[in-house]
Amino acid sequence: MSNLQFSATKGFGVMYRHDVAVAPADIDHMGHVNNAVYLRWVQDAVVAYWQNTAPPEAVANHLWVALNHNISYRAPAFLEDDVVASVVAEGVQGARAFFTTMFKRGEQVIAEVKSTWCCIDVATMRPARLARDVVSLFLPN
Repeated sequence: MSNLQFSATKGFGVMYRHDVAVAPADIDHMGHVNNAVYLRWVQDAVVAYWQNTAPPEAVANHLWVALNHNISYRAPAFLEDDVVASVVAEGVQGARAFFTTMFKRGEQVIAEVKSTWCCIDVATMRPARLARDVVSLFLPN
């Protein structure tokens, strides 16, 4: 569930804060959040960022498909943890967008994800460039 907190980050785009709920099904046989769960979390966080930042028309006309995720795991997460994802847009190139998502428990970074996404036009289901005014909402510089 998102709490709609945004802030500017030096040298990058607007940061979006997304609360993550750790569910019992996320816990693996070792007693911590399974590594694969982070893929779902990053998708949920980036899509929520898009839906809460872009204008309704842009949200209705565009979808996002993940092209690449590079996950660095720093510490395990557990069922009782309060996990927060901070998503920052780092750039746009054509129909591609680049995001960094940091998962934290308090001040401790538990995982960092660098990901590349492709914007898809809903009508054609083909890659689509976003309008500059929409990109400027994520990358104000």
